[in-house]
Amino acid sequence: MTNIPQISENENENENDFMKSIISFVKKFKVINALKKSNCYKEKGTCVHDIFCYLLQLVYTGKSMYMNYQTKSDEPKFGKDTVYRFLNSMYINWQTFLLRLSGTVIETHLRNLTSEDRMNAIIVDDSFYGRTRSKKVELLSNVFDHASKGAKYKKGFRMLTAGWTDGNTFVPLSFNLQSSEKEKNRFCEMKDGLNRNSIAYKRRKQAISKSTDVMIDMLKTIVKAGVPAKHVLFDSWFSYPSTIMKILKLNLHTVGRLKNTTKIKYIFNGERKTLSQIYKSRKKRPGRSKYLLSVMAQIYDSADNKLDVKLVFVRDRNDRKKWIGFICTDLSLTEEQIIALYGKRWSIEVFFKICKSYLNLGKEFQGLSYDSMIAHTTIVMTRYIMLAVENRNNKDERTMGELFFLIHDELQDVNFSEVLRVILDILKEVLQDLLFLTGEQIDRFIDNFILKLPKHFAEKFSVKKVA
Repeated sequence: MTNIPQISENENENENDFMKSIISFVKKFKVINALKKSNCYKEKGTCVHDIFCYLLQLVYTGKSMYMNYQTKSDEPKFGKDTVYRFLNSMYINWQTFLLRLSGTVIETHLRNLTSEDRMNAIIVDDSFYGRTRSKKVELLSNVFDHASKGAKYKKGFRMLTAGWTDGNTFVPLSFNLQSSEKEKNRFCEMKDGLNRNSIAYKRRKQAISKSTDVMIDMLKTIVKAGVPAKHVLFDSWFSYPSTIMKILKLNLHTVGRLKNTTKIKYIFNGERKTLSQIYKSRKKRPGRSKYLLSVMAQIYDSADNKLDVKLVFVRDRNDRKKWIGFICTDLSLTEEQIIALYGKRWSIEVFFKICKSYLNLGKEFQGLSYDSMIAHTTIVMTRYIMLAVENRNNKDERTMGELFFLIHDELQDVNFSEVLRVILDILKEVLQDLLFLTGEQIDRFIDNFILKLPKHFAEKFSVKKVA
């Protein structure tokens, strides 16, 4: 996602262009139908279509809603109270809306741009959703932010997200703002008097449930919706044997990073060993192999149910003396395929960065109700889907019509500039191992090497990308 639209000098013309793009997106992917199926109807007066489109384009105007209403020329036809009523509605099932919209985008647009043998995947991860200055936000809790420097507990939520990728485009499918399971860590409780059968109560109940259980519920819904993917990718936070076995029961395979911990053991050669013990017990592959070691093992749960898995160990690029372990339940995949498939997980990290830095996630509205935060997060994710579709249309010639679809190959999982960077990383390691050069000498050598390259190659290394 490198082409984030910016506000030009002629703001009115730019806003009109954005509004046309939004209306086109809404019509093409039947957004209003998805809203209706999610129990989103107008109560009186203003059409839901107008409010939703207004909220979608708000981030591109460079103004807050307050400033929109202060500027008479930009003032919407409806009042601020109408917008807040829309965001605070307890009856709209926003998770259903997001899954329907994403499913339509994948089925009618993105799926036609990839071949049948492409390995699509579902990615699951979480990110910190901050409300650090708040005191009375519903279900606000102390949440561990593992991404910050000196990871610590902060006020906010964990935004647990599941998304789909084909290696080029990421589309969010479902999410939940996770509060703390422990009541002592929550600053505020949920609203009283909610019907236990209502969607408002169910999403709040989900927020205080165990994250792995919520993830399984998400995957069940995604599988039921028919999203085309056979593998689930996640980081070490979710790589527990019991979770992996539950995912397999949904006819989904797991490719995940493993924790190097003594608490989790694997059955290897008839013995129960930790990941570190398995790694030390076998001879590593010689030379500059893509992976260090690959073995067959078994995982087991509390009921002693067992499952055959493949464990792959690779060298940590940040510290060559360390290693990283991966697990895969799809035994038909080669080690190279497992590593390449897990590499697609990075797209969800880009998604989190774009939403927080450019699409005003958690910043645009400071509502106190849990419903308003869910509504606004869904709108931010819809904005991201719009950008993802636009970005794919600009990069992929196969979107230009049937003739281009037939004569052009589909986009590769790893683009040319990324391949060049991988080659340079390998070159750095060779210079360090064989010539014993210092880091400063290697950097100087690489800089001179890039300057000698043809201009169109050298530019690949100077383009700043959002990541």
